[in-house]
Parts: sequence; C-alpha cells; structure tokens
Amino acid sequence: MAEFSSVNTGKELGGFNALGLPTHPEYQNYVRRWEFLIRSYLGGVEYRFGNYLTKYIMESSGEYISRLSQTPLDNHCKSVVHIFNSFLFRTEPDRDFGSMEDMPELEAFLKDADLEGRTWDSFMKDVNILSSVYGHVICLVDKSDVNVGTRAEELEQGLRPYVSIYTPDNILDWSFTRLPSGLYECSYVKLLEREIRADNVNIQFYVRTITKDSITIESYEPNKKNALKVVEVKPNNIGKVPVVWVYAQRSPTRGIGVSDIGDIADMQNGIYNELSEIEQTIRLSGHPSLVKTIETQASAGAGAIINMPNDLDPGLRPSLLQPSGQSIDSILNSVKSKIEAIDRMAFLGSMRAIETRAMSGVALQTEMLQLDVKLNEKARNLELAEEQIWRLFARWMNMTFDGEIEYPSQFQVRDKNFEMDLLKKAADSNPTDPRVKSAIDIKILDLLDLDEDELAAINDTRILDLDTVSEEANYDIVLPHEMTDPITGETRMVATQEEHIVLANQGWVHPVQEM
Repeated sequence: MAEFSSVNTGKELGGFNALGLPTHPEYQNYVRRWEFLIRSYLGGVEYRFGNYLTKYIMESSGEYISRLSQTPLDNHCKSVVHIFNSFLFRTEPDRDFGSMEDMPELEAFLKDADLEGRTWDSFMKDVNILSSVYGHVICLVDKSDVNVGTRAEELEQGLRPYVSIYTPDNILDWSFTRLPSGLYECSYVKLLEREIRADNVNIQFYVRTITKDSITIESYEPNKKNALKVVEVKPNNIGKVPVVWVYAQRSPTRGIGVSDIGDIADMQNGIYNELSEIEQTIRLSGHPSLVKTIETQASAGAGAIINMPNDLDPGLRPSLLQPSGQSIDSILNSVKSKIEAIDRMAFLGSMRAIETRAMSGVALQTEMLQLDVKLNEKARNLELAEEQIWRLFARWMNMTFDGEIEYPSQFQVRDKNFEMDLLKKAADSNPTDPRVKSAIDIKILDLLDLDEDELAAINDTRILDLDTVSEEANYDIVLPHEMTDPITGETRMVATQEEHIVLANQGWVHPVQEM
C-alpha cells in the first residue's frame, strides 16, 4: 500500500476538491460516496437536494423536481445507526484516569469537551454516530497557545485541551509514516474549516495544516479566487500530530474506514425509487392519461365531454392509459424484501420487526450473537480511540496518561418474556428436587433486574420469614443437621435455612431442640 508523505501530493498524485484546493488521491475516490452516506443518514431536504431519484426518459426538469418533492424517504440508515449507538452507550464506559483523576482541567473537560457545551459522553456518542455514517472521522486534540506565567493563570483563564470532530469531507490530505518499531503514525494532516463572515453572505474558509513541528493556518475566499493566504504559523509544542482516527470498520486503505450503512444506504435508495413508482402509479390510476388526436376536443374532470370530428377514423378514437393495480402489489413486495435485507445486513431483524416473523429460537440466538460481535468490534474501536485521545490530552498537560478506558463487552438483549415462559413451564412440572426450585427462583429474581436497594429489602423480608417459621414451629434451627422423608426413608444433610424450610414444607421431619 502506497503512502504519501509529501505535502504536495495533492497536486502531483491527488486532485482538487470543489473549492479548488489540493487533496489526497483517495479523497477524490470517496468524496461523492461520503456525500451520499451523510445525506442518506440525514434524510429530509438534504436527501432531496442529492437528486437520488432515477430520472425518466424525456422527463422535464420541472417534472423531476415535482416528483422529488412528492416522494417520501423511509430512512433506515438513521434507524440502524441510532440502534447501534443506543446499545453501545446503554452502559457507561468505565474510565480510570490514573494520576489525572483530581485535575481541575479534567473535570472541566468532562463537562465541556469541545468548548461548545458538549459533555465528553455526548461528544463520544456523536463521534460514534458520524464514524458509523462515514466509516471514519478524526478527533483533533488542541490547546490554546496563549502565553501565561503559571498554571494558576491557566486555570483562571480556562486554558485547557479541547477536542473537535472532523468528518472525511473536511480532511483534505493526510500522510502516515512508518516508525522504526513498525507502527504507522500520522505525520501530516490538512483540515478544512468554514466560517461565515459578519455580512452573512461571503464565506471564508480556513485550512489548518498540522505536522509534527508546526501548525499553519491559511485563509481562502472562493469568491475572490485568490490563493491561500497564511494567517498564522505556530510551533507544535507536543511534537506529535494531535489527531486520532476513529474507525467504524477498518479498510485495506490506511486512513479510510468502512461505513456501517454503506450497503444499507444503497438499499434505502432502491426503496426510495420504488416509493416514487408507487406514488406515480397511484396518481395515474386515479387520473389516467387520455390519448386523442389533435382535432379531438376534450375537457378534464367528471362528466367531461369529448367532441370528435365526423370523419375521424374509428381506429383513432380517444382511449385511456391506466396501469393495473397489480403493479403496486409487486412493488410493495419488492420494498418489503428490501427492508428484510436491510434487517439482515444490520442483524436487527428481530428488533426492527413491526410484525411477527417466523424465526426459530436458534435463528434469533444466532442473529443476536452476530449483532453482539459487531457491537463488540465497534466498542473496541471506540475504546482504542478514547485512550489515544486521553494520551494526547495528557501530553498537552505535560503528563503521561496511566489510566485505562473500558467499554462494555456484552450487548446481548435478553428476551425476558421467552425466558419467563420457560421458567413457568419448569415450575409447573413440579420438580421434586428442591435445588431445581431454588434455581428457578434465582433465575426469576435475575430476570426482574432489581437494584441493590430492592434486593436488600427482599433479603430483609426473607430473614423475617425465616424467623417467623422458626417461632411457629417452636424450635431453633441448628445447622447442619439431617432431615428424613417419612415416606421413602431418604435422609439428607441440610446446610442452609432455605433448604430446611423447603424440605419441611414437603413433609420431611427433622430433629428439634426444645426452647
């Protein structure tokens, strides 16, 4: 795999973006795809602006625009991405910051990670969403270079590291260098930023070029057609490009990720076109086309009158063109099959189903296992990216990150109704072994998913119940002891109060000690 380390590779080997700025060679290969993916996720007017409906032959621009405005979008991309996101952050990651634990800068960073009011948890959720859509994003960890004398002045002025998200369409160029250890490290990146000027008309762009030694900020105004103007050049105080690549899935090309919704977006576009066909078919069915000669006079609406010339050939009589309703059924079946394909690709067939599907227990379990593996992979990518971000944070603070970040590793969803039905059938079978009954009770308690306070209350109640039984039986329970079944003569050693009560309720006799 070729690596591009020269800052001029955009002109020599790459191309140019819509603004005329030089870009990485892979940028040109993917930029249109990235635009399609983000529009597929956003939906609404953004998707309409993409003009993703197939244009009919001889269809005018006005007719095409009208059809775009009348066609709804069934947004499966957003649904899948947010289901993944809800699974990953259902349980908060376990974060150990080590020696940075009590730093005031850390507390401020967790509350406002990007200096725009976004908490660190919210920031990471947005990182996961955008990386799922694009395939990858980068997080820039930066710090203001205002010169202050002491750390107290830094705290007073709120000078601390912060993070920013850059999507692939704003990552113009990049380069990775192989280290002596064999690892690849980002050695150069060029980022595009947009800023609307005070007049709210002209848009000014800024290009930030970061290397291990320096950070260069240049301005660019496309309306003036001028070259890049250097605004500021400052040294890179940490000697490292402070960016972290966050992948949804890795691809063979370094710096390019694989989107979670790539195939789903294509399938969604197919559904979008078929919904347009349904709308057109219904419209034509209610308002069929009239075929007539130029000389024939006809009016529209109910009770319309058609005047034909007296010498009109019978073969040229006006006729109606009206599609059959069977075509709508075939299109609906095609849409349904595409939705089922989306669910299979996302491993969400049982969760997104709006009707009962004939899936065996093994099929459901297999699907959940595949989903668990996918989410586990995403969690590991986020865990790795977050640790790298914290290392850069510590580096800006002249420290070393010695903590640990751990994301959840289990994401399987339990079908509690199904498990409760199994336990009910097991209890209705009247098992003779008290251990089986005890195991059923434990499983039911686990399904209730009680918190610690509720469990403590239940334990207190059980202790009271044991005391009540002991007083009513007028004996003290001495453990361990033997109990005997008077019918079969079987004896058993009892080691717990729970076992004693269960066997006593079944008629087993036991030695008692008079009060």
